[in-house]
Amino acid sequence: MDGAFDVMHYGHMNAFRLGRSLGTYLIVGVNSDASITRCKGPPLMKDSERLTMVEGCKFVDEVVPDCPYIMTAEYLEYIFNTYEVDYVVHGDDPCIVDGKDVYAAAKKRGRYRSIPRTEGVSTTDIVGRMLLMTKDHHFLRRSRGNSVGSAVSVSGMLDGGPEEEDCRRGEDDDSDNEILNEESGYYGRTPLGHQSKFLTTTNLLRLFSAGVKPPEEGMKVVYVDGAWDMFHCGHVEFLKEASKRGDYLIVGIHGDAAVNKRRGGNLPLMNLHERVLSVLGCKYMNDVLIDAPLEITPDMIASLKISEVVHGTESDSSCIGEKWIGHKHTLSDSFNLLQCSYSRSSENPADRY
Repeated sequence: MDGAFDVMHYGHMNAFRLGRSLGTYLIVGVNSDASITRCKGPPLMKDSERLTMVEGCKFVDEVVPDCPYIMTAEYLEYIFNTYEVDYVVHGDDPCIVDGKDVYAAAKKRGRYRSIPRTEGVSTTDIVGRMLLMTKDHHFLRRSRGNSVGSAVSVSGMLDGGPEEEDCRRGEDDDSDNEILNEESGYYGRTPLGHQSKFLTTTNLLRLFSAGVKPPEEGMKVVYVDGAWDMFHCGHVEFLKEASKRGDYLIVGIHGDAAVNKRRGGNLPLMNLHERVLSVLGCKYMNDVLIDAPLEITPDMIASLKISEVVHGTESDSSCIGEKWIGHKHTLSDSFNLLQCSYSRSSENPADRY
């Protein structure tokens, strides 16, 4: 299988899963920047970034860099002989360049197989979500003492205003789930992520959870949480480093309302189900905690048998940072701030638009 895999998402991961199901070993070729530019225009992500994403997928066994966008008969022969490939696999959507089928040579030799595309998600759809993103924050919830319909903004929280105290509310306050229904103007329980047309089934979650097993006795369990929105190469690099801290890595994924409250706008760009699939497709995680709480309590640590909590140097707000500082004292040596070299290569793809 080959492709550009620019702004790689769980739809690509599902394609890898389907491709691998046709055999026992999946080799993925990643088109070079130069070949993509010639045929489609410059990619958003660089060669090294796209390679990191593909290599980090648990359904991929081997990666071949610098593949040409158009699979010529000569290159096809090279692939068959060098890597002992039996079939070339691609989605059932047409891949035409200059009026010609990119996979015509493989089809002519009878060594081509197609797989169904993942409905409800595409790179074009995700780019559309990025372009629709506004700079303004949503008004998220009522402040205490205000009447129904009045609200405070995330920007006010981050500025350290009087609303900041609300960020440290107890767990019994469920206003994390209260967001603005823009049609009615009422602040209540309105689901985020409705911009996605992707339908998540338990069967797909089960397929993406292949290989997930509970930790064995004596394993060191490491926990890290976050939004993991627009799952990108910086996330993959971070989880790779976090996985080295122990034997079993649990990745907590915050709910849509919790992420929106702290990031505002129309974030997260991907809803909770989409973000869960993205993380489940990463080879460096061992399990996922869905709709993870922001507060890490002693009961949660005991229940999940967490030995160490890891957090990156980036956070959504000072409020979250303060919570983590509090846990650092509570957990003593069980808390570690993981330094990770976040460069231009690991920024959120949405920031490049």
